[in-house]
Order: sequence, then C-alpha cells, then structure tokens
Amino acid sequence: MSALPDHDTIRAAVALAVRAPSVHNTQPWLWRVGDTTVHLYADDSRRLPYTDPDSRELVVSCGAALHHLRVALRAVGWDTVVHRFPNPDEPRHLAALELHHAEPDVSATRLARAIARRRSDRRRFTSWEVPPAQVSAVVAAGAAVPGVQVREIDTTGEHARLMRAFVDAATAHRGDAGYNAELAQWSGHHASAQGVPARNAVVPPDATVRPFGDPRLPEAVVSDTEEAARMLLVCTASDDLWGWLRAGEVASAVLLEATARGLATCALSEPLEVTGVRTRIRRDLLGDFGYPQLIIRMGWAATSAAPVPTTPRLPLEDIVRPAESLSLSGEQ
Repeated sequence: MSALPDHDTIRAAVALAVRAPSVHNTQPWLWRVGDTTVHLYADDSRRLPYTDPDSRELVVSCGAALHHLRVALRAVGWDTVVHRFPNPDEPRHLAALELHHAEPDVSATRLARAIARRRSDRRRFTSWEVPPAQVSAVVAAGAAVPGVQVREIDTTGEHARLMRAFVDAATAHRGDAGYNAELAQWSGHHASAQGVPARNAVVPPDATVRPFGDPRLPEAVVSDTEEAARMLLVCTASDDLWGWLRAGEVASAVLLEATARGLATCALSEPLEVTGVRTRIRRDLLGDFGYPQLIIRMGWAATSAAPVPTTPRLPLEDIVRPAESLSLSGEQ
C-alpha cells in the first residue's frame, strides 16, 4: 500500500468530487483523510426528512461523489481500490479508498474535465435528436457495475407513463405541507453555499422540473414546439444501501459521459419520492424487475442559451477532516 498523494492533490481531487449532484444540493457527505486511505461518510444532518425519509437519495448522492473522486484521482495518476461499507457497525461509513500509483489515464482526464462543466440544466432542451450512437455510448458508460442497469425510456408508451408519473408525484407533493416547507428551506436563496440557489432555478417548463423557490435562471429561447430530451432510468437489483450507493456511482458515470459529449443533463428524482408512484414505475417500466433509483434527462441545450451558473458548494474545511486509522475489512 502506498502513501497518499500530497495535501494539495487530495484537496483538488475532493474539490472535484463535491461537484457531484446531490438532492436539493444538500451535499450530504463528509470526507476523512488518513495516512494511506480516504474515507467517505454520509452526513445524516443533511437528510431531507420529507423528501427523502429513508435516506435513499442521500446515499445515491454520496455514490455520485465517490465516483467523481475516483475519476479525479485517476486523472492525476492515482488508482483506487474501493471498500464499500467497510464497517458493519457504522452504516454511515460508506466507503474506504486505498490509493496506488498509476499512469495518468486519458479517458479519466476527459471525464475529470467534464466534472467542471457539468450542470443540472432544468431548462427546456431543443428538438435536435440525440443520435442513437450517442445514447448508446452514454448508457454504456454505466454498464460495468454489477447489479445496476441504465435503461433508456425509448418507446412512446413508456415515455407517456413516465411523464404521468412526474405529474402525479408533483400533485401529491403540492398537498404535502412538510415537503413544501422543506423545498422552500433548501431553495431560492441568493448567498448560501448549499441548496438550489435562485440563479439556478427556472420557472418549471413542464412537470419534470420542481418548483424551486424564486426562480431567476432565464428559460432558453427555444422556438421548437417539441423537445427531444432522452430519459434514462438508473435501476438496481436490490433496494438497499449497496444498491443506492452503486446507483449513484453509475449515475455519475452517465452524467460525465453525457457532458463530455456536449449534452445537457439533469438528474431527476421526484417521481421516485412518492411510494405509490415509484411502485408504479417499477411495475410499468421495469416489469417488477429491479428498483428505480434515479432518472436522468439529457438532450441538446439551445446554442443561444446562456451557460448555467455554477451551483455553490460548502467550503472544504467544513467537510474534510483527518481520519484515525480505520479497518478496511469490507468487501470491495
């Protein structure tokens, strides 16, 4: 086992890792840096009790950050061996990473550059078709993880059922006072390092976009009457901590590959937060085989559209701490 990279390298890699998307931009992760390992913990203080009562989306968000970190480190010549849930007595300890010297990887460098460019674009996309070869390449980016599948919603009937799920979830949430208070708490602010700021929120163009507070991002000027967004469904064989973490890792791989190809993306989860709606998606779109964990919308942004502003992140000093020596007895 080799020593860790220097402090500045670790800091730069974690700074890219925390660019990962998270539900309501809660950033529910904590990092502990040891002499030879980096550890990822879930920060339960950032759980959304109304939106995410079982912490599923919290763990999915952390999985995306874990994959981002691995990409960032591989790009600068550090390979990682990941031990997921290494401490059975501490379920918040999501992963321990051993680092080993490796040659810098060109494909990882490409994805690391995409980390800095990726944004959650909630605006309307254009009617420009995403070629099937592009869709296949994006789907393939998430195909290497056992127990996780990326499904394209590729028929008219499937798409209509998914859109109905968005409408039904939004209707259920409109009548949920706790959910709406939580949404207001985590959106619409102007100077906060967390939550969805006003400058990144849009007036919902359709039911796929939540009504975040005080939307200030101008909608793209799109003259087309129909957009050609593609919908991808990340699903897992198990609906547990393992499945949730791996779903986040796969979602990160898909989002970065799409971004590297110039596509606009947005991770969506509202239909999966209402139990009855999520059950219906599982039945109607997955045939009761597997569990839906995240929806990814992707397409071409209008060339005239202004760039989506960078969403703020918490200072690294708030989320990175030295670690005591910890066991790496977990399964890889």
